[in-house]
Amino acid sequence: MKRSRFTEEQIIGILREQEAGSKTGDVCRKHGVSSATFYKWKATYGGMDVSQARKLKVLGDENARLKRLLADAMLDNAVLKEVASKNW
Repeated sequence: MKRSRFTEEQIIGILREQEAGSKTGDVCRKHGVSSATFYKWKATYGGMDVSQARKLKVLGDENARLKRLLADAMLDNAVLKEVASKNW
């Protein structure tokens, strides 16, 4: 996945700026993001503070690592079953 040029703190700051009463289009233009990106951020980070966003990122990274470990273990298991089923 492509890494964002904005940190969680910056994203939440941009969302708060819009919540304070600025128009969405003006906020997007000011920070150089598309409205689609803004609404994606709002769906992901809406209502969060910075510490919660950091926890979300850490949990996402850990989840990706665990998925890779599971995939490797399943592949090893399939290879061992295939080798064990062959008649030598």
